[in-house]
Amino acid sequence: MTELVVLGAGGMLGRALVEHLAHHAPLAATRAEADVTNANALQRFIPDGATVINASAYTNVDGAESNEAQALAINTDAVRTIAETVKAKGGRLIHISTDYVFDGTASKPYDEDAARSPTSAYGRSKLGGEQAVEDTLPDSGVIVRTAWLYGYPGKSFPATILRASQNREFLDVVTDQIGQPTWSGDVAAMVETLIVNDICHGIFHATNSGQTSWHGFARAVFRQAGLDEERIRPVTSEAFPRPAARPSYSVLGHSGWEFHGLQEPRPWENALAEAWTRELQHVLKDVAS
Repeated sequence: MTELVVLGAGGMLGRALVEHLAHHAPLAATRAEADVTNANALQRFIPDGATVINASAYTNVDGAESNEAQALAINTDAVRTIAETVKAKGGRLIHISTDYVFDGTASKPYDEDAARSPTSAYGRSKLGGEQAVEDTLPDSGVIVRTAWLYGYPGKSFPATILRASQNREFLDVVTDQIGQPTWSGDVAAMVETLIVNDICHGIFHATNSGQTSWHGFARAVFRQAGLDEERIRPVTSEAFPRPAARPSYSVLGHSGWEFHGLQEPRPWENALAEAWTRELQHVLKDVAS
């Protein structure tokens, strides 16, 4: 297998990728070690013929509304630079993208080739990144979309509500946004599947299967923690106005895996149970200490 490179190794998904792919001895870089906006730094860091996983991103969805230029610099322009570097090196790129490239108004899971129509600055910047990969690497660029990502350590929805549970009796969580809670460990495993099966181009949705609301997700996290689910109260999105619009429906289809004869993602409930056993339970220990 060719040499592996993980860009954005300091983020939650980047750390999960480095851990899961440890037996492949990947070259891992945080932004300090290989600035994705710097073409010369990328040229020096990426070996010839390498498979590059780009997990770097500007992820402040609300912040992008007032700072779209920075989001575009990292999520669009830097992705084009990475893609051009990979092309010059004769390698393959696996680029991590997001459900925010869709408008969130569907009533059935989005297919991989569904029309993209982002409604936020963040979504527009991520769409630009996808287009950069498609334009630059039509035969050696893979786009992997994920959504509702969580893991440990790092900022994620389970960590937020578990910490809040320590000093608030009730937590209000929205019921009118539907998606797929997705464990970073499972995304890392899906990426490895693409690598070892020599998938060189196409779009794949790396989310756990099934669907729920944020309210349902919160209750499931509380169940894992042995906390009273009735402390999670249902509200609508109107209770939490945000600068950036949130998709009301973020369920992604998985036909790409079936088309290539690859195992489809497992249910989100199963992934959450393993994630709790392996890492999420440490959130409560961190709070207690």
